[in-house]
Amino acid sequence: MKNLLKKGIIVLLVTFILIQFYRPQKNTSDNSYTTEFFEKETQPPAPILETLQTSCYDCHSNETSYPWYYEVAPVSYWINDHITEGKKHLNFSDWASYNTKKKDDKIKELIEEVQSGEMPLSSYTWTHGKITEDQVKGLVAWAERNRVFYEFKMKYKEGESLER
Repeated sequence: MKNLLKKGIIVLLVTFILIQFYRPQKNTSDNSYTTEFFEKETQPPAPILETLQTSCYDCHSNETSYPWYYEVAPVSYWINDHITEGKKHLNFSDWASYNTKKKDDKIKELIEEVQSGEMPLSSYTWTHGKITEDQVKGLVAWAERNRVFYEFKMKYKEGESLER
């Protein structure tokens, strides 16, 4: 029994060491302005932009700031999975490619997720801290303002007024 346990521990240790050499590709872009279009179009005030940068962009853009513990597998795989899933739902770096309806839908989802406490994920807040109630209120107010803009654009065919 002891021999089997010892072999199991050795296998786990060798596996742990080997996976350190095979890491997922990092989520970084050659362009340092990957969220520029989003920011220009939605015009977040400085405190909202800071919240987006510190609590959203890591998983919802093409530019992630990695913590030191990312360098340890299997944590790197776990974080990479969060980023991949986050970008499937919303990628601020792809904002320019979204049509007006999709932008409105994404802003609506952002409001719902932040208000319900679903975002940022609790696994993210363990190490990065939660967003405050004031940050939630600010994000929601800013997002609701942008929804009005997108709804207007949809109603008037991308901003061009309809002739009666």
